[in-house]
Formats: sequence, structure tokens, C-alpha cells
Amino acid sequence: MTVEETVNASTKPVAGVPGVKANSKSAVKPDPKSAEKSSAASVVASVEYEHGRRLGEMTIDQISGYVKDPSRLLWVGLKNPTNDELQHICRQLSLSADATEEIIKKHGRPKMIDYGEYIQIVAMTVTKENSKKPVFGEMQIIFGIGFLLTVRRGDALSNSSLRERLEGWPDLIARGSDYVAAEILDVLADSYTHLTTRLEYEVEQSEHQMLLQGLKESDIRKLYKQRRDLLRVHTAISPMIEICRKLSLVRIDVVEMDSRSNFSIVSDRVARLVEQINSLREALAFAFEAGMMIGQNNQTDIAKRLAAWAAILAVPTAIAGIYGMNFRDMPELDWSLGYPFVLVLMFGVCAYLYWRFKKSGWL
Repeated sequence: MTVEETVNASTKPVAGVPGVKANSKSAVKPDPKSAEKSSAASVVASVEYEHGRRLGEMTIDQISGYVKDPSRLLWVGLKNPTNDELQHICRQLSLSADATEEIIKKHGRPKMIDYGEYIQIVAMTVTKENSKKPVFGEMQIIFGIGFLLTVRRGDALSNSSLRERLEGWPDLIARGSDYVAAEILDVLADSYTHLTTRLEYEVEQSEHQMLLQGLKESDIRKLYKQRRDLLRVHTAISPMIEICRKLSLVRIDVVEMDSRSNFSIVSDRVARLVEQINSLREALAFAFEAGMMIGQNNQTDIAKRLAAWAAILAVPTAIAGIYGMNFRDMPELDWSLGYPFVLVLMFGVCAYLYWRFKKSGWL
């Protein structure tokens, strides 16, 4: 059984968990398939380690007897749990009512709460694989001496690969829940790096298109959406800088000195990514300004061409208009060379004007 498989189907039914009905007046037992389905929907893994080595999986009901010890670690992973399931697991882990209420609550921005014996970290996950806009999820990390609880909501990243990697190096898990929490945040920073690389490619494509073709109405809408997405990503990940910096600098009982440097590394990585996102926003702003200037220059060139041709065509129009008035007494009407002379005069003036406009760059 892999580390990310659900808890054994033999898990006992839990009161308050959806899918499990209890009736004090009836001897009918709960449907085991319903209980298994409810557990599989939320509990991804519940594994106990001792000195970094995997001892085995624990059912949710067995957690109440778990002894929190620095040499041991209980790692419980949940995905999209219900409120009843969260309340039950928080009771099993002896978490306070305030912490339980905060864990059940859905958050829109990262935050950190220090409860003394344990810490709650709320981080936002951002993915953009096949969708045109970023997809946000939530990752909660609650860790203390001897236990670690992760709660994933929405399109949050899986911890299965990290769990497998750490189980291959028991000495790393033996360093405690604070080290594992720092590793989870480091994997989260990796996902931010992948996202930023994708956003950078999209911004470069937009810059290239705007500089070559100028701005169209559809391009303006696309540019606005890109800047809005960058702002949303910035809002989702930038608070992680202060959270990780606080964990690395402030003296906290559940964070060992050896693990503080790991939080500091994550803080520096996220800070660089935030700076890169800000640079992308500025690049889009510069691309917009450049596109507007290119569009204005194109309009100016068109206006110059129209004005130049209007001036050239005004000469024959004026001469033809004068001689088209059909007055009896007009100069050169009786001259045999009058008609060729007027044609040569119109052509000569038009050619001169064309040469002047061409030389000045209007044509």
C-alpha cells in the first residue's frame, strides 16, 4: 500500500462523519461501504513514524491514543474534508476550539497563527496548466511536537512525492514536524517557480505581438487579464515571505534552530519570485505603452500620407476648377499651346510636391 492510499477500509465508523448513521434503538450496523467512501474522500494518509522510520498507518480513531513525542511523528493528510471530519480529527489531536474553528474556515490569503504548542500555516497554491487563468487552492499545515496535519482544499498540490522522498531518508523525518513543514513549503515554492516561468513565457509572447503589430481591442482585453492574473498571484504568494521570515527569525518553541534556516531559504525564494512577478507586471505596462506609441505613430504616418496626397491633388483640382468656370474672357483660351501648357504645369507642380514630400518622409 502506498503512502498516499486511503486509510484501511477496516476503519471503524466515526460519529459525526457523513455517510455513517447511528441509531440507538436499532441494532443495524452502519454500511461499511459508506464509511469507507467517506474516509476515502478526505483522509489521504495517516502514517506514524518513529526515529524517522515508518511504523504503519493509523486509523482516525486510533489517533486519540497517540503520544506526542519528539522521537515520533504522526503525519495526517486530508483533502477536501467536511467540517464534521475536521472537527473529529481536531478532537483526536487535542486541538483547541479556536484552532479547530480556524482550520475549518476557508481562507483567501496566507496567514500564520502561533497557538504555543502548535502552529497553523495557511498557504495558497496556484496552478496554471491547461487553463487560461490561474487556479487557486489552499494548503493548511498544522504542526507541533510529534504531529503534522495537512489540509488541502481545491486544486492544492499533493504531498505524495515529498512523503516518498522523505521516507527514503529517515534521518530527515527524524528531524521533526517543523522540518517536514519547511519541506512542504519548499515544494510549494517549486510550484511557484514553475508558475512564474509559465507566466514569463506568456508575457514575452504578448510583448512580441504588441511590438510587431501594435495594440488591438482584443489585445487590450488580453493585457488587462494578464495584469489582473499577475496581481492575484502576487497577492496569493507575497505574504509567505513574512510568514517564513518570522518562522526563521522569531523564537518559537515548536521550531528548532536547525529548521529555521530552511524557512529562511523558502522566504528568500518566494521573495525572488515576487520580484519577478512585479517585473512581469512592469513589462506588461511598458509593452502597453510601447504598443500605444506604435499605434499613434502608425496613425500619424497615415495622416501625413493623406495630407501629402491631398496637397498634391489640390494643384490639378484648383487649375481644373478655375478653367472649368467657362468665363468668356480667360487667359490663354485662344492660345494653341494653352492646353498642353496647363497639363505640363499641373504635372510639374505635382511632381515637385511629390519629391518634396518624399524627401521629408511623408510619402
